Amino acid sequence: MGDPFVHLRVASGYSLQYGASHPSALVERAAAYEMDILALTDRDGLYGAVRFAKACLRHHIAPVIGADLALEPAAQNGPIRGSRPPGPARGGTLRADRPRISVLATGRAGWAALCRLVSAVHLTGERGDAVATPDLVVRWASGGDLVVVLGADSDVGRALAAGQPERGAELLRAWQRRLDPTQLVLAVTHHRTAGRGVGSVGLAGRMLALADRDGLAAVLTNMVRMADRHLAPTVDVLDASRRLVPLNRRHVTQVNAEGYLKSGDEMRELADEVARYAGRGERGGLRLLAQTRALAVRCTLDPFADLGLGETHLPELSVLGRGGQTRCIAPGGSLAGRAESLVRLRARCEAGIGSRFGPTDRRVRDRLDDELAVVDGRGLSTYFLTVADVVDLVRDRGIRCAARGSGAGSLVNYLLGISGVDPLRHGLLMERFLSRLRQSLPDIDLDVESARRPEAYETILDHFGGDRVACVAMLDTYRVRHAIRDVGAALSMPPGEIDAIAKAFPHLRARDARAALRDLPELRALGLGERRLDLLFTLAESLDGLPRHIALHPCGVLLSDATLLDRTPVEASFAGYPMSQFDKDDVEDLGLLKLDVLGIRMQSSIAYALDEVERVDGQVVDLGDVPLDDPASFALVGHGSTLGCFQIESPGQRELIGKFAPRSFDDLVIDISLFRPGPVRSDMITPFLEDRHGWRPRRRLHPALDRHLDETGGVVV
Repeated sequence: MGDPFVHLRVASGYSLQYGASHPSALVERAAAYEMDILALTDRDGLYGAVRFAKACLRHHIAPVIGADLALEPAAQNGPIRGSRPPGPARGGTLRADRPRISVLATGRAGWAALCRLVSAVHLTGERGDAVATPDLVVRWASGGDLVVVLGADSDVGRALAAGQPERGAELLRAWQRRLDPTQLVLAVTHHRTAGRGVGSVGLAGRMLALADRDGLAAVLTNMVRMADRHLAPTVDVLDASRRLVPLNRRHVTQVNAEGYLKSGDEMRELADEVARYAGRGERGGLRLLAQTRALAVRCTLDPFADLGLGETHLPELSVLGRGGQTRCIAPGGSLAGRAESLVRLRARCEAGIGSRFGPTDRRVRDRLDDELAVVDGRGLSTYFLTVADVVDLVRDRGIRCAARGSGAGSLVNYLLGISGVDPLRHGLLMERFLSRLRQSLPDIDLDVESARRPEAYETILDHFGGDRVACVAMLDTYRVRHAIRDVGAALSMPPGEIDAIAKAFPHLRARDARAALRDLPELRALGLGERRLDLLFTLAESLDGLPRHIALHPCGVLLSDATLLDRTPVEASFAGYPMSQFDKDDVEDLGLLKLDVLGIRMQSSIAYALDEVERVDGQVVDLGDVPLDDPASFALVGHGSTLGCFQIESPGQRELIGKFAPRSFDDLVIDISLFRPGPVRSDMITPFLEDRHGWRPRRRLHPALDRHLDETGGVVV
């Protein structure tokens, strides 16, 4: 039989600079205990929720998901005596720790309410200082789909810890007046600390007694910050880094190593101790454990039905068509809406046949029918209409925009104007971009002028609205240099020495620090193998891969229907853009359309050159009419004069292109395809160049491949 205990307050490494374990490590530890339910309640956000849910699926554990939020008490309550008021923390500019509450989601509606609550907390406060208010919590919990858990570090718990039971009871009554009794739970935590503060059996017993007196459910939590006890020093380093202070007894949040994911047997011992202190009797501990499991069962989420993993969400047809003039009768996800979107997509493609091909043969029609059958089978007609809309909107603003990547193999993209490459002429296949077997959404990258990329973002946001658009997040994780700097500062090492050690390492993962010391003689020559630095490198390696801060993805934009904010919380980026708390992998798992809108300097250079030609010579140049076989241009390219030319300007590319001596546009395609990690590692370049210049007889892999490998001299690229 498995372990019935459920941890309901667990912070992973996605509680930035607070938790010391990845969500997968926490789930693996729970699976080792044979637990069937586990919660994740990261601080101030849901950054790790999708990864946690996927890890739970792998280990057949039911997930409970919530958020641990800082709380700004109501103004009329005033500060609690004996607690520090908000203000600058010692040694840094971060605010002192506020009271905190945990909010758990129940079902799909609860997940939506939790996302909306987290978004509201981030967007109504100061960026980087997300603080909830009771009003905000109650507003999003009013539907009955959220459960508010008040623990030892809540406003109620802090009042009891400060020896103010009347104040604690008053604060609890304020919550009771505004929430349904089924939505309010008190959490007790016993970390075996001395005194009456957070983690003491005294405070845990008083919290339990208060719950019994007011008829509220009480649960046992361990305020988990790490999967294993041995990570306690890592937690201390994270605390010091977050607060910008050196490690010192005065600055350490945890006074012992009890905040790890304990087994059910360990938690049962704690439950009995707390129950005895609260006077609950012999079976008081079992009752506490039963209430803990009951709440966990109530709050379990289905990763598919509740979080929406594997679903696809695209903008409604009503907002497509540049101005949104066309109204759809049925939602885009219904059969009627799906049929209408296919009709509109086919109509747009057929309109493009005349301008792209003129009087056409059956080959174009057959290829279009085949591609549209695949698109309809995957239910992606709206996807292509949405991307076409974005391209049209950007170009209508006079911003140069071109698609790149495998999407050039699609005739649909060519007819919609998304891509400027004729796949029939160049013999390109759609299957590399989209097929019946591919489960994920297709990926189209749009290259826009780098100088006007913010304008492209704003165009998309203005047209689709804030409920349908958000930028993708990028979680910067600890690598070796950041890890050494933060650990060194926590250990009070001289800043100059920290800087020198960090800069000596190449850019690699933190966990590889000792391997680099072993393999790189230049590091050993600097004396970095000394035993006095063992602790530095041990702690630095323990930070490997933990998120350090969140930033805006350099190009990812999400497009969805009006329920986007029900599936992802958002916050403001440094530049003020609405930013999902999920990264590129998470949003793909949630079925959200991610467009990569990349700023390319070459596009800006072309736009500037065309404007100058028109200004100086009065001549408007249409690049679509410029021939792709100009001998003078290829003479420059063949001599390596390609600085400033996108994709063929790096030193390695200039060397290759000088040896290659391309004479046609197709040669440039081959060149760029060769200069990729796979072909380079597989030694495809040398055989190709030997065949290109006639230095060896052409090899034949198989007669059936001759036609396909003719342009690359029999070499597979």
